[in-house]
Amino acid sequence: MPENPFQLWRHLTKNLFVVALFYSAVVHAQIAPTPDSALDPWKSLQFLIGTWEAKSQGGSAKAESSGTYTFQLELRNHILARHSSGEDCKGPADFNCAHSDLLYVYHDERGQPQKAIYFDNEGHVIHYQVLIPTASSVIFLSDPSRPGPQFRLSYTLNGSTMSGKFQIRMPGQAEFNSYLEWSGAKK
Repeated sequence: MPENPFQLWRHLTKNLFVVALFYSAVVHAQIAPTPDSALDPWKSLQFLIGTWEAKSQGGSAKAESSGTYTFQLELRNHILARHSSGEDCKGPADFNCAHSDLLYVYHDERGQPQKAIYFDNEGHVIHYQVLIPTASSVIFLSDPSRPGPQFRLSYTLNGSTMSGKFQIRMPGQAEFNSYLEWSGAKK
């Protein structure tokens, strides 16, 4: 402990400076900028947003179809929704040329990877995990532990062309097989 008042004053002001510096660091840490993903949870999927042409070009469905699909943020940016519509379709008798579907991507819990759910006019419902392997690709992968086939829906942006694949892996199979593949430019 300091012996005279001047030393006591110096000791107190030095300690107050340390406390003020600590307090300033704590306050700054609380108001420091957050990572982009916290400010914009859709940043990694931003490349999907827009209306895209889709022309089928392969897959076991053996269908020739064209149409569009739109990815857009909805419900005050809490959901990324994909709406699709077909315009022209030729396929085998068992292929549904009047197909329409919805895909909703959402955050189940803050800080956790996104999830997605798919619905179509044939009554199918598919729950997906969302995997983002690169800045211009996304994979929607269904749970392999559920009964029945596993599904994989993927999108890849290459330049100005978006390509997509809907693939199926039957129980006991090692590989996914493409049911439908498409590509097209942004409208």
